[in-house]
Amino acid sequence: MNKLDEQYRGILAELLHNGKEKGDRTGTGTLSKFGMQIRHNMKDGFPLLTTKKMAVKTMMTELKWFLKGDTNIKYLVDNNCNIWNGDAYKNYQKESQTKIIDNGDGTMTHISPASHYNFLSKEQFIEEIKTNDEFAKKWGELGPIYGKQWRAWDFPKVNGYFGPIDQIKVLIQSLKTNPDSRRLMVNAWNVGKLHEMVLPPCHYGFQVYTRELSESERFNWYGNKKGSHMHHDHIVQEMNENNVPTRAISLMWNQRSVDTFLGLPFNIASYGLLLEIIAKEVNMIPDELIGSLGDTHLYLNHIEQAEEQISREGFDLPTIKLSNVDILNGEFDYELINYTSATAIKAPLSN
Repeated sequence: MNKLDEQYRGILAELLHNGKEKGDRTGTGTLSKFGMQIRHNMKDGFPLLTTKKMAVKTMMTELKWFLKGDTNIKYLVDNNCNIWNGDAYKNYQKESQTKIIDNGDGTMTHISPASHYNFLSKEQFIEEIKTNDEFAKKWGELGPIYGKQWRAWDFPKVNGYFGPIDQIKVLIQSLKTNPDSRRLMVNAWNVGKLHEMVLPPCHYGFQVYTRELSESERFNWYGNKKGSHMHHDHIVQEMNENNVPTRAISLMWNQRSVDTFLGLPFNIASYGLLLEIIAKEVNMIPDELIGSLGDTHLYLNHIEQAEEQISREGFDLPTIKLSNVDILNGEFDYELINYTSATAIKAPLSN
């Protein structure tokens, strides 16, 4: 059993045995604890759980969407990523209801914002998103969620300057010019914009931390990549010639609300991928991935699935190879190496 799957199984077990039963906005009910943590050393492998099969392409697509600064599900739908469909459809249902406006003269006006699109089924709604750009522009929009805050945080007018602020761009520039800064952060919790979002951010911010690598750490990292049979002097010479990283970078994300069975495995892998991308962009070595978890909960309709996953033995973690990384355009290619997992475990989505 790898250490990551072991940690995750421990969280599931803790919730099952000691979680406090609480109500929630979905009406499902949860077993909940506050202030849990995930901590993973990236040298142990890419943080993709193996005790159930993970939707890797879906996770990759969503992260690209965030990094592009996009907030419309059109890109996701076109790339067969369906995790935000329910939120968009719920918003469509809410906003497309007929509204009655008092004209002030004793008459009423009945307005249906969705017009002839009203009362589409979810399947019809997604088909319209795919095929009708005008419809997608109006009804695929989720408000100023993650991508907007990461790439275009609205900034008030000060001395004639008006934002937006590209937090990802600022982060990359700061890592290159001041890697020891304690201000290497990206925040999605924009208090003034929460009311415009279909769903306030669950994982609301992340911070990165860098440190200098010792000579032995650089030697071991490069030697492992090239083969341990190489002579020490040859490796040192190649390191000097090939701009081998001199720093390691860690990432900690903060999450206010954690759907432990469906969401947390996805979050772990997504932020692990983000750490790999940032490290590649600034020529550093991925070090530690840390999740600081607020209301960590297991939905009551996920208990059987959690028990099933706890009973499983995991496999060795995979590794990942990135290429063509362009973080500011939300582009990268990847190769997942030696990923073996148990079968998927289906569970209902609570939203």
